[in-house]
Amino acid sequence: MPTPRRRLASTCVGTVTAGLLASGAALAAPDEEAPKGSDIAMGAYLDYGPSGVARIPYLSNWLGGKEIRVGHTYLPGDRWAGIEGNVGFLADWAAWRREDDDRMFVLNVPMQERNEERVSDRQVAQLIRAGAQGDYDPHFKRLAERLVGLGVPDTVIVLGWEMNGTTYTHRCGPDPENWKRYWKRAVAAMRSVPGQKFTFDFAPNRGTDAIGWTKCYPGDDVVDIIGMDSYDQGPGTDFDEQISQPYGLQQHVDFAKAHGKEISYPEWGLFRRGDNPEYVRRMLKWIEQHKPLYHTITDYCPHGVWQCKQNPQSSKVFKEALTPQKPGPVTPTPVVPTPVVPTPVIPTPVVPTPVVPTPQVPTPQIPTPQVPTPQVPTPQIPTPQVPTPQAPSVPPVVPPVDVPAEPSAEPSVETPVSPSPEVPVVEPSPAVPSPAAPSPVAPSPAAPSPLTPVATPEPVEPTTPKPPVNDTQWCVPLNFGEWLSKLVGNQAVCVKLDWRKGWLWPF
Repeated sequence: MPTPRRRLASTCVGTVTAGLLASGAALAAPDEEAPKGSDIAMGAYLDYGPSGVARIPYLSNWLGGKEIRVGHTYLPGDRWAGIEGNVGFLADWAAWRREDDDRMFVLNVPMQERNEERVSDRQVAQLIRAGAQGDYDPHFKRLAERLVGLGVPDTVIVLGWEMNGTTYTHRCGPDPENWKRYWKRAVAAMRSVPGQKFTFDFAPNRGTDAIGWTKCYPGDDVVDIIGMDSYDQGPGTDFDEQISQPYGLQQHVDFAKAHGKEISYPEWGLFRRGDNPEYVRRMLKWIEQHKPLYHTITDYCPHGVWQCKQNPQSSKVFKEALTPQKPGPVTPTPVVPTPVVPTPVIPTPVVPTPVVPTPQVPTPQIPTPQVPTPQVPTPQIPTPQVPTPQAPSVPPVVPPVDVPAEPSAEPSVETPVSPSPEVPVVEPSPAVPSPAAPSPVAPSPAAPSPLTPVATPEPVEPTTPKPPVNDTQWCVPLNFGEWLSKLVGNQAVCVKLDWRKGWLWPF
């Protein structure tokens, strides 16, 4: 049996944000403990156009600085032009999304024009078959091109939402099999656009409604997220029944897990039971427990908690749960001094270490042999010195007197011949061998040892032959030095002078 819904029409383009149908059954006891806030991507539907974008910072301030990461709006479903994205407000949402990489843009896309005009099941079945044959593919391709052109190619597309109900023209019940084919063609058309990164969210109503939503599931290849719209209404009298009922919250979680998909809650909020803080508390705890990819509360009356002032108790619960927890003042811990117990010092006995003398081994000293350096005597060749003859004193010449010679007992002496004016110079014979230098091999003359006394030879004075008295020959001895005199003997230069021929110097 169809349940009543609240219909929201856009004043500008005639769009309806959501048809709401849900039912519930009991499963768990209520919990008075306030739910804790989380880092799950959170948002709220505040308005479809620019005013919805402008209200996001104010909602964040109301929640104590809570980051609003999800922006959520709907395309109008009255004409194909709106479904193709030819609306101005889409650019405002795209600009908000591009401001932060951590944000998420969720866009609900109708699958038929005249989406809220209560079209009959027979006409809906005809439209579904036309879509399954590809008649509407160009519309979805133009929408994809529009989103990529606005710089939001990663938009979350909630395509044909609440398809298991009776409100919208894009509902599934009149022809489930062709509806699934139609969904596949729409997704394929949008994915064919270069640059797209769309995520497709399959989001039915909670509960059975007109048809079990699992019968409309188009397949894992064309679905990325399995969502659910869940408002506080029947069937079901409380939140426990909303969990346990057929096609309820628990079956939704189990079905998504079986298909390897993430879950979401694109729409949730108050409805038939008015200001119900228990529902808000339990729904927030359910979200915290099952970690959906994102969730957005529908925030206008009668569903809302911020813009709608008729739900103050639910607003308080919502605000307390999602306001970031701020650390309280730090109370210093009193420091209790620990008594210091002195540790008795026990002297350690000092044991003298015996000194073991190290034996000293004398190092033998090996005398270094001293090889005497042979000294070669340098021969000194004396320069012969020729004495300058000095003229003897000559007595006055007396005229000879003829005296008869008396016979002399001594033999007659011939008159000496005047010597030649040239005085012979005696040179050392060149044949006299000079002392050979000691060879390093042949034994050289032993050098006097510094320990053996050396006998000093006494100088030998040369014996100069004495000329006879009154002889005319005058000899001068030559001194060649000690060493050469031993070799050549004593030499002298003799000059004969004839005193009887007058005063004449032989030179």
